[in-house]
Amino acid sequence: MSSETTTCPCTGRYSDGLDTLADWLTECDSIVVGAGSGLSTSAGFTYDGPRFRENFADFIGKYGYGDMYRASFQRYGSLEEHWAFWSRMIAINRYDQEDNGTYAALLDLLRDRDYFVITTNVDHCFQRFGFDKSRLFYTQGDYGLWQCPRPCHHSTYDNEAAIRRMVEEQVDMRIPSELIPHCPICGRPMTMNLRVDDTFVQDFGWYEAAKRYDDFIESHSRSKVLYLELGVGFNTPGIIKYPFWNMTVRNRNARYACVNLGEAYFPEQLGDRALGLDMDIGEALRSLIERSGTPAL
Repeated sequence: MSSETTTCPCTGRYSDGLDTLADWLTECDSIVVGAGSGLSTSAGFTYDGPRFRENFADFIGKYGYGDMYRASFQRYGSLEEHWAFWSRMIAINRYDQEDNGTYAALLDLLRDRDYFVITTNVDHCFQRFGFDKSRLFYTQGDYGLWQCPRPCHHSTYDNEAAIRRMVEEQVDMRIPSELIPHCPICGRPMTMNLRVDDTFVQDFGWYEAAKRYDDFIESHSRSKVLYLELGVGFNTPGIIKYPFWNMTVRNRNARYACVNLGEAYFPEQLGDRALGLDMDIGEALRSLIERSGTPAL
């Protein structure tokens, strides 16, 4: 199934769709959450605007880019400058986030339910804000991990301590040369464990999480499962969006819901077993808590 026969059903009142989704949450046996960048954006982790300008004024002044995403593709003049930018990028997007209540609301909705989360996000907000690690699958990597750029071996390395030193000790948009990370095997300068090409390292933890996700999907393939898609666009639809559509088609007991401001689409073939809410995800989650009577913790 492709995106060619999609529709946006978000022409009625939001309250109608929220009431329906609240009912589906009550009736389902399990929930598979598919999360994209729109979820973290709703939680306040934007890559542009004041958050970007306050943390990268010097880089903006030199390079003139308008957001962290474009800045991450910039070719910097040295590894010292490269890691000055990236250490700040990682610190604010991986280690120093403060949830505005969006992730907390989702956790409240899922608490004591049979759920699993698959996400293309690399900020690890789910784990940071209290979700069960054994119910999470990060498909595209982690800002908190480094890998060999070749790679000469398939291990990843936690970077929090090193990143914090880089942030603290950088001067004039450069880190001290001795803080540049190198592969412990071949000596090449390390790179991020992010899926940007075929050098991405899928380590032991990645494969274990993938197996847990596959097992969950298989064990619920005929049950009353709700595929709840939050903030997933069409950048990499083959990871979450298309599989969710296909699994809903194959399982007549399944339902699909998409909550995404500006991109709440689904195929017409899903009929009344699907809905889309074109609204802020945090607002939708808090409204669902009110409707379900779930106490916020």
